[in-house]
Amino acid sequence: MENSVSLLSMRGITKRFPGVLALDDVSLTLGRGEILALIGENGAGKSTLMKILSGDYPQDRGTIEIDGEVAEMRDSRAAIERGVVIVHQELCLAPNLDVASNIFLGHEPKKGLVVDKKRLYDEAKVLCDRVGITVPITTPVEMLSPGEQQLVEIAKALSYDVRILILDEPTSSLSEGEAEKLFDVMRMLKSEGVSIIYVSHRLHEIELMCDRATVLRDGKFAGELPKEKLVSEEMVKLMVGRNIDAHFGEHKNRARGEKIFSVKNLVPYGGKGSVDFDVYRGEVFAIAGLVGAGRTELLQAIFGAEERFSGNIYIDGKIVRIENTNDATKAGLALVPEDRKELGVLLEMGVDKNITITGLDTYRPPFADKKREDEVAAEYVEKLDIKTPSLTQEVCHLSGGNQQKVALGKWLAVSPKVLMLDEPTRGIDVGSKSEIYKLIDKLVSEGIGVIMVSSEMAEVIALADRVLVMHERRAAGILEKDQISEENIMTLATGGSVN
Repeated sequence: MENSVSLLSMRGITKRFPGVLALDDVSLTLGRGEILALIGENGAGKSTLMKILSGDYPQDRGTIEIDGEVAEMRDSRAAIERGVVIVHQELCLAPNLDVASNIFLGHEPKKGLVVDKKRLYDEAKVLCDRVGITVPITTPVEMLSPGEQQLVEIAKALSYDVRILILDEPTSSLSEGEAEKLFDVMRMLKSEGVSIIYVSHRLHEIELMCDRATVLRDGKFAGELPKEKLVSEEMVKLMVGRNIDAHFGEHKNRARGEKIFSVKNLVPYGGKGSVDFDVYRGEVFAIAGLVGAGRTELLQAIFGAEERFSGNIYIDGKIVRIENTNDATKAGLALVPEDRKELGVLLEMGVDKNITITGLDTYRPPFADKKREDEVAAEYVEKLDIKTPSLTQEVCHLSGGNQQKVALGKWLAVSPKVLMLDEPTRGIDVGSKSEIYKLIDKLVSEGIGVIMVSSEMAEVIALADRVLVMHERRAAGILEKDQISEENIMTLATGGSVN
């Protein structure tokens, strides 16, 4: 894009962290009223570049210009003063405050030294109307759906007179309907001249919404794609430097073995009906359904992380008593949760400690066996191809895909019989997804029972041997391999029936 029409120009941006060159001479331009996709595999440098633009990190080298003038983004306040606001994937809202208070949190309108409540609520109502928030502005944010909370974040950004809005994985926790509402807001902002940088791994959304794409690979600028070349194949080539097979794994000829796991008459907390299913060796058993259907709650009830009203769990044909997560782990169950940053890994601890923490009883009876811990950590770093400069590297500094591998390694290190995966590829790039799919196939071939919850229809159709579909917190039906299709899954997920 020519500088004469650029609102933003980032040139030669370089950033180092201890032992890592995160960005190496990266440049990016953004036009007025343009929706620019910023794409790349996890660890490509997207988040670092956006944190520099939004004032969270200083660059080591390079310049940022807005309207042709050098902009020093010393902190987030300096960025906001320039009209640059970021909406992070993990929303930064105060759940106990209402919608209006969240929108103006930290820069409330004042009358003298006192907050001008009337003006705050009046102006918040205008912003809510602008982005399509229909709930009362006095509603506590904790009562809102993820999609409504996302819109509150955007209204909050607009309260700063935003010129450049950065959206980081904005649809990762949204239903299709909520995502469509977000897209309508983006189109409205574009028509008003607001420029948007859209960071996402969902390539079909980029095809739909974006005018152009800037691609990063291994911390470097990999190229740009104009609107006419925003197709998955072209994006993937630039992102990974190679072609990724369209298939999800060679699982067509899986041979189903003996029954390894069963759930009978299980009613999770808040469930509206009992759930029954079996899992066999040599298959991937998927659980599908719309947002709020009760999929995650079902896994948590099985694992003892949430209460259940009733039901029995069997492993290898024997009933097991699971009252808590320790019981589940001892019985041979493992759960890799959807929210890996909050529940899956300990971000401030090293890769080694994360991988071995579940098996502490194995490595420390009665004295610490540091050598054995290191051996196990190194084994799974190699097996899972976890990209880390050292075993002691804090997990917070790894890419999302590598964090997910650490979360997997933590459980594989204790040799589970049944591995439950809740949204195993959420928020990770296509290259890492391909690796996770191959790993799932490998685990199944080794006899581990795999139960997978996924919101990605293509993922379910491609990987699953059977699918349990949930609707409104009850089991709507189980589809056998020859019945698995988008139409059948959606029919059951929306309350219909399949013959």
